[in-house]
Amino acid sequence: MDLTPKAIQEVVHPTAAFSPDQEDGALDSGHDLAQITWASSLLNPCNRIDSLDYPKDVCWRIDGCAGLGTQYYAIPLFLSPVPPIRMDVFIPENQPPLLRQQLDLNLAFHTKDSERLSRLAITRHIIRTLQLWVRTEFDDTESFADFYRKVPFGTRLVFENLSLNIHQIHVRVGPNHYLERQLLSVPQLADIWGYEFTFPEEVDFFDVDVVKVLHDSVCLARIKGQLYIFKALTSGFKYLYHELKILSTIPPHTNVIPRPVHIVKKTCQFGAKKAIAGFTTVYQPKGSLRDILPQLRIHDQLHSAKQFKWSMQLTTALEHLRSTTGTYYPDLRLDNVVLSANDDIIMVDFEQRGVWCEFAAPEVNSVEYVRLVAVEERISEDVRDKYHDILVDLVPNYARLEDDQYRNPKDGYNLSWVCLSPVEQEAAEVYMLGRVLWCIFEGVSGPQKAAIWQSYRLESDLEFPEYQRTPPELRDLIDRCTRGRRETLSRIVQRQGSKLVLRNRPAREQTSDNVQAAAREFWETELQVAEDFIALRTEQKAAGVWKDNFYDRPTIREVLAELGRLREKLCVC
Repeated sequence: MDLTPKAIQEVVHPTAAFSPDQEDGALDSGHDLAQITWASSLLNPCNRIDSLDYPKDVCWRIDGCAGLGTQYYAIPLFLSPVPPIRMDVFIPENQPPLLRQQLDLNLAFHTKDSERLSRLAITRHIIRTLQLWVRTEFDDTESFADFYRKVPFGTRLVFENLSLNIHQIHVRVGPNHYLERQLLSVPQLADIWGYEFTFPEEVDFFDVDVVKVLHDSVCLARIKGQLYIFKALTSGFKYLYHELKILSTIPPHTNVIPRPVHIVKKTCQFGAKKAIAGFTTVYQPKGSLRDILPQLRIHDQLHSAKQFKWSMQLTTALEHLRSTTGTYYPDLRLDNVVLSANDDIIMVDFEQRGVWCEFAAPEVNSVEYVRLVAVEERISEDVRDKYHDILVDLVPNYARLEDDQYRNPKDGYNLSWVCLSPVEQEAAEVYMLGRVLWCIFEGVSGPQKAAIWQSYRLESDLEFPEYQRTPPELRDLIDRCTRGRRETLSRIVQRQGSKLVLRNRPAREQTSDNVQAAAREFWETELQVAEDFIALRTEQKAAGVWKDNFYDRPTIREVLAELGRLREKLCVC
């Protein structure tokens, strides 16, 4: 089965439990050789792209992509400086098989980094299309620069159609007026947070020069000659303000991202409101552990001293957050752990959105699976109502957490964590910590061999909880941290290249029907387990006998003490 956006609902999400059977091959883009005609053959010149060569004086760069290969971070190279408008390119999700094949769209689904993305046909096709669009729609680069500076923040360049012929692609400008109307000013936030709240230094939006887009919400930017990380969201801005408040109020810690350096203000088109569009933080050029660990392992430079140092620093930071603020950290994965210039751990990303199930604790997943089904409009109303009622019982005002308004919530917008007690939240953090410890001591980029959502330059050869390099004494600690873990979908369906395949099944059984049937069976079981767990929790809480640390995991302090003991015993420092 090809990896397409449609496969998410049909296989990857718990919504697959309610997806109807597909006619065999409906989710595949391959062709039966016996059915190929001249009209559909790649030998036919009409079915081939005329060129994928970059223009002579290339004017655009693609720094990455998101949205399952439908959103691309486009930077106009002929502007200097480049303000952080975030005018990304969006292409339609559903494309015919021939087009997906020609443009490497299945590869773009899971390829995020600019280096590998630059080799794909879709990247070159987008750049050629943008080059043509600027040349035909604007008198010169100055008129484009004037246009670029005047559009609302987060304006989109929408390819309304996708064609092998760039002259037939219609590019529409989609101004994001809605986002700018929702942005808040300093006085508005001060009124919400209290006028004693101290805001970071203010910087004008057009004094920020984008060097590179690193993520859908993060840019490397230059301000007055110095590099910073610029954080902004073109959707879900409520998470930005929530993170700004958290980072501005957390007591300082060596291994936690420092207080933001600047708030970046933009004059909006409606009412000339000067709103906060983002903030900056200190740039850590060494990058994240996700990319560093495999490199160190390959070059035999991943020694126990570093592993224990990083593990204890990370655990200490978690303990600091819990003991000084009482807040939870649901985003613990290697992408959100970067290294300082001194090789010290720095925890980043405090939006509190959470991680996908491959890292999350089973009790968190139980609620998240229910939520994903409850909000999926393509599922029948009676099914959605059933899961909606479960959510209302857990968090009566959950609908307010789902809307776009920033409401200054004390505990954030993450429904799956908001409904947990502090003890339950700590136990869920310990679960994620166990997964990260496994990655650190095995020297891999993630707990999966081939993650469906994202591929890496150096893919892991292991699947959690397989062990090769972790000391036996530490394995016991990791196993205790991850008590209650369940088999994940990747044990049944995995990504192989740009396809979803059944694990350990012969080629003759690798059909879209079989993949979807296996996923449906898996998600039916997981949803039933989730419902049973939530029902048991509700019943026992009502009876006053519920044990918040249901799986009897160690506390963060106990993990830290155990790591210290094992370091003294095992580490050759």
